[in-house]
Amino acid sequence: MEEKALASSVYEISWEVCNKVGGIYSVIASKTQLLEGNYDEYVLIGPYLKEKAEQDFIEEEPPEKYVETIEWLESQGIIAHYGTWLIKGEPKTILLEFQGVRDKSNDLKREFWETHGVDSLFSSWEFEEPMLFSYAAAQLMLGLEERRVFNPEKTVFQAHEWMTGFAILKLRNAGSKIRTVFTTHATILGRSIAGNNQDLYGLLGKFNPYEKARELNISDKFTAERAAAQASHVFTTVSEITGKESEYILGRKPDVLLLNGLDLDNYPSIEETSIKHVTSRKTIREFLAYTFFPYYQFDLKHNLSFYLAARYEFENKGIDTLIEALRRVNEELKKTDTQRTISAFIFIAMPNNGAKVELLENKNYYRHIKGYVESKSGEILSKIVNDFLSQKDSNGSILTKEFIQEMKKDVLRFRRQGKPVLCTHKLYETEENNRIIRAFREAGLTNSDEDKVKVILYPAFLDGHDSLLNMEFNDAVAGCHLGIFPSYYEPWGYTPLESAALGVPAITTDLAGFGRFIKKKTKHLGKEKGIYVVEREQKTKQEFTDQLFKVMLDFALMDHAERVDHKIRAKELSQLADWKHLAINYLDAHNKAIERK
Repeated sequence: MEEKALASSVYEISWEVCNKVGGIYSVIASKTQLLEGNYDEYVLIGPYLKEKAEQDFIEEEPPEKYVETIEWLESQGIIAHYGTWLIKGEPKTILLEFQGVRDKSNDLKREFWETHGVDSLFSSWEFEEPMLFSYAAAQLMLGLEERRVFNPEKTVFQAHEWMTGFAILKLRNAGSKIRTVFTTHATILGRSIAGNNQDLYGLLGKFNPYEKARELNISDKFTAERAAAQASHVFTTVSEITGKESEYILGRKPDVLLLNGLDLDNYPSIEETSIKHVTSRKTIREFLAYTFFPYYQFDLKHNLSFYLAARYEFENKGIDTLIEALRRVNEELKKTDTQRTISAFIFIAMPNNGAKVELLENKNYYRHIKGYVESKSGEILSKIVNDFLSQKDSNGSILTKEFIQEMKKDVLRFRRQGKPVLCTHKLYETEENNRIIRAFREAGLTNSDEDKVKVILYPAFLDGHDSLLNMEFNDAVAGCHLGIFPSYYEPWGYTPLESAALGVPAITTDLAGFGRFIKKKTKHLGKEKGIYVVEREQKTKQEFTDQLFKVMLDFALMDHAERVDHKIRAKELSQLADWKHLAINYLDAHNKAIERK
């Protein structure tokens, strides 16, 4: 980074520090090492959640300069844990226990209403919990400021999302000289409008944000977010499209766009992605074998795995349009004599009671069959080699009668009646109430033998311990052929970038921050390769779905050489969003905050 930092100290707060919930965790964890070297002190602040802290946080004795403030906080009912977050760069981190200040909730709500118009009259614990955490963080900063641990005019406090914006409000109310930066990754009102299947972008400028927030029962969060955006020295968002949304909804144009990147040093090289793809694809094919082959068979060599990974936001994430496009791809492929099949995974973590019993049984039968074959493989191999060396015609006698009989018994036990599952795990809700499964059935995607598109709702968190695939998220992605992210509302969108970084081509839209970014970067290249940006802005849902269907069908019918070309191009394009290029935007935001009075 060429720009010189004006700040000497930066304190960055998020609910997702040492607490993996969503994309903000990736933002903070992946950029830290590139940023911290620019400042004399760079400290992250997060909530103390015991189970998560035990996984990736090492508590240490705090530096002497912090001790007095930490002791004072404890007398106020706030416990500060100082230590190291075990991510790349190992940043110093302070995790806060704030349950001891619950009795201040009403006082804080009154204060923020009177000073910043935060309307929390009907708020719940979902609102109060982050407010109390933010208050604890503000007390930490005020304590350090009062004890002159840092020069406040050379110190930046950056807060992510409405959940931590209260800390900025408290600092302003206390007359602090600490410079503040507020970052919204998605406005709470914008996400809610889009999530209620309303035309957010068509409505912008045509509604009163306060009235709309009341209509959607989010006045507390909306007014808190708007107040933080207004009160901060510097206001930032993560993309051009979220900037437009924020200007109207939050009443302030962003000063800096903090585009989200990845630390691509943590991702495999293009050569390594090819090896990783083959290894992970083998695991996915085994899953497909024990999921579908008890009912019927298809040639796995001609199967392509498509995937979507997202939060469960049916319209916002474009799940509705994906399923409709899959329906049309299925119908189109059924008209041909192609051997091509598609396995379409929807990876969305949902409350569940574990993997379905029939799938676990299928997996055990499959492994038993595989294990039996492997146990006899040495004997079979020796016989083949010896028969060839002796020029003996085996006449089909390579496999013994006993081996064939045992295999037939195992295969009979493996067989099932009916159809393969649409969902791999037992959901808390009934499958009839799940919008994705209902949409599968309405689209005729029922995993029948004649279907060319096989659909799998996979509602488990991909942490390597879900009982079926047992793969980490990146490994599962690496084994796929195409990632599809047809979002309507997506302030940035990490998943297509992560997909490309793993050498897997991806589809995004021009309503996603990353989609708009990559479209501008590649407009001079002509035909899209590697990362497709499908037009969704100012398009009807039908028009968009038509385009999505065409891109998916074209990819499905590509030969191997064409897919490899797209794989290489996807990996190359991911380099455009390396933090090495984008982290300077954070430096710019911090510098602007220092310069403002």
